[in-house]
Amino acid sequence: MAFATNYRRWIMDFLRPFVGRHIIEVGAGTGVYSELLLEASPESLTVLEPSVNLYSHLVYHLPRLDSKGVLEIRHSNFPDAWTGGLQRHVPDTAVYINVLEHIDEDDAELNAVFAALPRGGRILIFVPALPFLMSRMDAEFGHFRRYTLRQLAAKCSAAGFKINLARYFDMLGIVPWWVKYRLLKSKTLKPSAVRIHDRFVVPVSRSLERILTPPCGKNIILVGEKTTAH
Repeated sequence: MAFATNYRRWIMDFLRPFVGRHIIEVGAGTGVYSELLLEASPESLTVLEPSVNLYSHLVYHLPRLDSKGVLEIRHSNFPDAWTGGLQRHVPDTAVYINVLEHIDEDDAELNAVFAALPRGGRILIFVPALPFLMSRMDAEFGHFRRYTLRQLAAKCSAAGFKINLARYFDMLGIVPWWVKYRLLKSKTLKPSAVRIHDRFVVPVSRSLERILTPPCGKNIILVGEKTTAH
């Protein structure tokens, strides 16, 4: 995703209106979305990453972008960070971008987030969509599943969240993904291909989906809100 600048900003433009003042980003990876979250000028940004290598990268890279001293980086997943008392701030926004599909017990994760957030808190989710696109590349990425819109919304509702936004994303990405990873069974994702898609396809997709809500898409974007006190 480091090469997909337009794609990342497209995602964040959907999510930014729902971002609060105290953010916790789960599974931050290399920090490409952490950078964009810092641009939203939060009062605190807690970044969680369970991978040792990626955590080390975050510790080296992100503090240089934290001019206001709002950043905290933790080598942890969400349940351990919360139950272990590692948090300095109660988050009002939990961000899961390309993360929930990596979690085997995703229902338990959603329940834990709901319990931790205050009333009015939100969960911001971006995941791969459409089970028929599940491929060996998904396995290489460590995905347990790809979601349908109905399935993801039902899981979030069952955890207690009110759904504020739920839609498919990147409809034009379906066919290229199916051809490369289902039909041809590729297990590579070349930076050059990502750059080409980001430069030429993403602007077209973004323009189309600004006019028409896609009936399906390669991904799903969802925002859930905790409207009750418990």
